Amino acid sequence: MREPLSLRKVIVTIIMFVVSILFLLPFFWMLSASFKMESDVFNFPIDWIPQQWNAVKNYTEVWLGKFPFYLYYWNSIKIAIITTAISVIVSSMAAYGFSKVQFKASKWLFLIVLTTFMVPGQATLVPQFILYRYIGLFDSHLGLILLGSFSVLGTFMLRQFFMGLHNEFIESAKIDGAGHFRIFWSIALPLVRPSIATYAILRFIWTWNDYQNPLIFLRTDKLFTIPLAMQKFTSLSGEFYSLIMAAAVSSILPLLIIFIIGQKSVIEGIASGGVKG
Repeated sequence: MREPLSLRKVIVTIIMFVVSILFLLPFFWMLSASFKMESDVFNFPIDWIPQQWNAVKNYTEVWLGKFPFYLYYWNSIKIAIITTAISVIVSSMAAYGFSKVQFKASKWLFLIVLTTFMVPGQATLVPQFILYRYIGLFDSHLGLILLGSFSVLGTFMLRQFFMGLHNEFIESAKIDGAGHFRIFWSIALPLVRPSIATYAILRFIWTWNDYQNPLIFLRTDKLFTIPLAMQKFTSLSGEFYSLIMAAAVSSILPLLIIFIIGQKSVIEGIASGGVKG
């Protein structure tokens, strides 16, 4: 039976609905402005539905103009997907090892790994820059992929989920003759699949939005990612807000699609992380 609606629940629901609309208004304005003529962008009161549509010209200029977004899209998608795949594999295997494989000094080794997370990323930029110049990874996508493929945060995050698995599953598999890799691949990994999906989505978003590393380690225009392309496009088209809004909508569209597709896994991962045992 459904619980009866209380006045408190109704009020809270209305308040949350109003707050969500307020948070979405800037996005709606950005989307509307990307469809408008430049002269209509700052009309007051705001024309949420453009009186004169100029979407085709705006988006054509962004995607096929002087700084073609299709090239930067390809760069960002390639880097984000490969980085996410490697990071998920490495972090999940490390998390399983630290949580379910018992060996001497395992806790101390994990503590040492965890302490590296306390070092700010900006403090290691100079040594990384010198190292990349020396080994030939500077100004390359491979260098960016390696920078994001090994995550202490991802290892720590997934370790917490692996620790929530009952040891009886592991012991039963060992009795049946399974090794740690078979246990990891066939038993542990499917049980924490929502958590893996959650981390994969977060890793993709972090890599897609990364501005610092591409700024430091890339120099060639054709290798730029979306954040660098947005900065350069904005500096050269600063007086054309309709074009800037079209570029902004284009840059966040993959993130919206990824979240919409994976929101169920994110919710399941958060829920499973809140209930242990």
